[in-house]
Amino acid sequence: QVQLVESGGGLVQAGGSLRLSCAASGFRFSTSIMRWWRQAPGKQRDWVATVTSGGGANYADSVKGRFTISRDNAKNTVYLQMNSLKPEDTAAYYCNALWEGTNYWGQGTQVTVSS
Repeated sequence: QVQLVESGGGLVQAGGSLRLSCAASGFRFSTSIMRWWRQAPGKQRDWVATVTSGGGANYADSVKGRFTISRDNAKNTVYLQMNSLKPEDTAAYYCNALWEGTNYWGQGTQVTVSS
């Protein structure tokens, strides 16, 4: 079955960096669209970034210039490099795969940015 397993979250000071990973299995990763989303306590889940099967990327305005999404099709993994982190980036981060019309979700990884 489809599995998405996020890792790399943690506690970091403002201005620091983290790299999130999402290991995928159970579907043809190379043909999927991969996204990162985040959800802060008491708030809705917000889209962060997308990488297409061809490697094209786009970002929410709130993270543009600070975050970079990438994928390694040989490793079935998508990454989110997060630099210049701010306290408002604190949230649970979720990996999402869109494949053959169905959305799949990981369990999330917590990112906490202290001021």
